[in-house]
Amino acid sequence: MVKIYNVSQRELVESLALELRKEETIVAPEWASFVKTGTHKQRPPQREDWWYVRAAAILRSVALLGPVGVCKLRTKYGGKKRRGHKPAQFRKGSGSIIRKVLQQLEKAGHLKKEEKELRRGRLITPKAQKLLDQCARSLIKIKAPAKKVEVKEEVKVEKKAEVKQEKVEAKPEVKETPKVEEQPKAEIKKETPQKEDKKE
Repeated sequence: MVKIYNVSQRELVESLALELRKEETIVAPEWASFVKTGTHKQRPPQREDWWYVRAAAILRSVALLGPVGVCKLRTKYGGKKRRGHKPAQFRKGSGSIIRKVLQQLEKAGHLKKEEKELRRGRLITPKAQKLLDQCARSLIKIKAPAKKVEVKEEVKVEKKAEVKQEKVEAKPEVKETPKVEEQPKAEIKKETPQKEDKKE
């Protein structure tokens, strides 16, 4: 059976975000267009549908880590705060965004509050698990059964042999040219100038 572990997590979140957009209870608030997702960020998100992507990512995180609360999710969605010349420090993500998203998902019936042993937080419901499995199943492409390759290989081998024979036959014959004997060069005698007799 296909699970959320068998597919790309980025593709799963994108597919899940499209499904969550159809829910009436999950709606981005008015301040979502200009708010930052944490003190470590310099600018607000550039995507217009970032609220639904964050909701899908939180739903997946609760499925993997649940039961989980706001504090643990703030740590997960935090990052490094740049401080100029000083070393960067870790800062947690916005708790308000995570809290609102959890409340909307709980209202839609995807999450529920539960205490498991010593841990308190939210868990996913069977409805959410079914939605996650459905999104994962839609991303898996069913491969067609493999065809027989033996016949194709034999044909290819025969074709290659024919091509090689044609290439061998197509080579033109090279005629050997007779070597020309080199004639000995005539020796040139250099005339040495005669020395004049010295006058006494």
